[in-house]
Amino acid sequence: MLILTRKLGERINIGDDIVITLLEIKGAQVKLGIEAPKSISIHRQEIYERIRTENLESSHVNELDLARAATLFSSITSNRN
Repeated sequence: MLILTRKLGERINIGDDIVITLLEIKGAQVKLGIEAPKSISIHRQEIYERIRTENLESSHVNELDLARAATLFSSITSNRN
């Protein structure tokens, strides 16, 4: 992990496309501004973890749903003939 010290208004560059600016300091909180291409997703850690968990849960296949889908597919393809 790289650890940097920055003053208010100072920036950090990540590669050529990402710039992080220290915008405000209030007590134990800091406000950061992040400039990045729209193709790069930026999330707070807790949001990122929620998205990751939901994606993992949605990727699990229920065996009953799979059997129903196979039956439906089979009936559609047999009706074509």
